[in-house]
Amino acid sequence: MSLAEAAGPLSRHLLVVDDDDRIRELLKAFLSREGFRVTTAANAGAARKLLESFDVDLAVFDVMMPGEDGVSLTRWLRARGGAAGRTPVLMLTARGEPEARIAGLQVGADDYLGKPFEPQELLLRIGAILRRAGERAPAGGRLSLGACQFDLARGELLQDGEPVKLTEGEATLLRRLAQTPHEPVDRLELARDTVDPSGRAVDVQVTRLRRKIEAEPKAPRYLQTVRGVGYLLAPD
Repeated sequence: MSLAEAAGPLSRHLLVVDDDDRIRELLKAFLSREGFRVTTAANAGAARKLLESFDVDLAVFDVMMPGEDGVSLTRWLRARGGAAGRTPVLMLTARGEPEARIAGLQVGADDYLGKPFEPQELLLRIGAILRRAGERAPAGGRLSLGACQFDLARGELLQDGEPVKLTEGEATLLRRLAQTPHEPVDRLELARDTVDPSGRAVDVQVTRLRRKIEAEPKAPRYLQTVRGVGYLLAPD
């Protein structure tokens, strides 16, 4: 059974945007064999027209394209708001372009993959992104964190039924981690919502949150560090 078939009775719809005709067609053929519906575009302008016409389950954007690049296209997509603006994005970057990866994560890309890549790795990353998108906690849900509960809709942390004061930054960070429980989130993605794109502000906020959530802040059970990646929230 293919990944797309395992995800549901209807295949997932992907949009692949790459100015290289050969890569674009190879990706379409490979992903189609795996059960996905695949639409392609050769540039950002064509991709915008397609995205304004219909929704897709995930978009694959090449970063380096003539004219508008993949980073700018991702920024435009996120600015649309609503369900369309939350469309998952996987960015393709040359391995020698760390700045492009950082820029992509800062504007809202969900993941990146360096070229050249193995098709199977692309498939695994697409599957992981789609699972995270499907497992996002409901907007009005509550997560249990030992003696604490976090209300996603209100951005409110309670301990034994009593409110725990959070700064705006702490509430934003906790809400983002709560949207994808048990899934690591890149520090640079979390840093987009702070004034410090290096991620240091995120580390400070994590330390403060652990003091409010964890019984043993130096041995965290709920707000965990994922080395080399970032952080994850592991509710009960």
